[in-house]
Amino acid sequence: MRGVAACLLSVAAAVCVAEPLREARPLMGTVVELAVELPAADATRAHAAIDAAYREMQRLSDMMNHYDPRSVVSAINDAAGRAAVNLPPELMAVLAMAQAMSARSDGAFDVTVASLRGWRFRADDPRLPSAAEIAAQWPLVNWRDLRLDADAKTAFLARPGMRIDLGGIAKLPIVHAGMQLLARRGITRALVNGGGDVEALGGSRERPWRVGVRDPRAPERLLGVLRIERGFVVSSGDYERAFVRDGTRYHHILDPRSGYPAQGPRGVTLFGERLEDLNGLGVAIMVRGKADGMRWLSEDARVEGLIIDDDGSVWMTPGFRDRFSATQ
Repeated sequence: MRGVAACLLSVAAAVCVAEPLREARPLMGTVVELAVELPAADATRAHAAIDAAYREMQRLSDMMNHYDPRSVVSAINDAAGRAAVNLPPELMAVLAMAQAMSARSDGAFDVTVASLRGWRFRADDPRLPSAAEIAAQWPLVNWRDLRLDADAKTAFLARPGMRIDLGGIAKLPIVHAGMQLLARRGITRALVNGGGDVEALGGSRERPWRVGVRDPRAPERLLGVLRIERGFVVSSGDYERAFVRDGTRYHHILDPRSGYPAQGPRGVTLFGERLEDLNGLGVAIMVRGKADGMRWLSEDARVEGLIIDDDGSVWMTPGFRDRFSATQ
């Protein structure tokens, strides 16, 4: 759907802008929204740039989708324990970013957690694996056994049965690729929202982009709005995919240390201007918990953040608080 709107709304955020050209299309298992501002006379050029951005994001999504048996990620999984797989440069960059975040978080972020195949968080068909099933598959989870060869441009999973899933780290680079395409087409003010992973370009203190932050226990309402001029906003939470079984709630962010859903905060929202500083960090904080998350964010001036703990308490870095307006 194309048109002019005062507010861009998504399942994970709300963004208000001054009469942008807006479009929303299904992509990456969510809805990816673009808002582009150009003079009315440039509408044709804006539509062409939007179409090109969606094509690029679709290309990368197809490459990195482990559900698609034709994807490069599926090829890596199929060859686990047997052979290295040649990588396109975009996938090598994402896997290198994943490995860097795994090292930084001491394994709290780990794309090989997909080796735990028994979990299923589909609302219409959830599945809770048995303790024996988890115990059998858990030894396959080890980020160090994803071997990247930058010179040969290959990836190799060291043991048969290992799998990777880039759902926790690929979406923001794909969003960024869409934004880069818009910029190359001459767009100077835009926002790309990939189901809560957001990049903004061309805002100002006088006219910032406004990104809503969800309440993890009442996702239909907002805790407040974050004002940004440019950069990335990424949210991780236990509310997106979850089910209840025998009175226990299970969510999709698995702890690589146990094979079970993380027992950390309810939700984390981060803001920064460099992709590599925050991509995957929200998941790592969800796994490691509030104390480690507060320490990491307090020590890193490049990332601002908000952590909503399991008891509902809210903690923010000073820089996040300066940009945040709570919903009344």
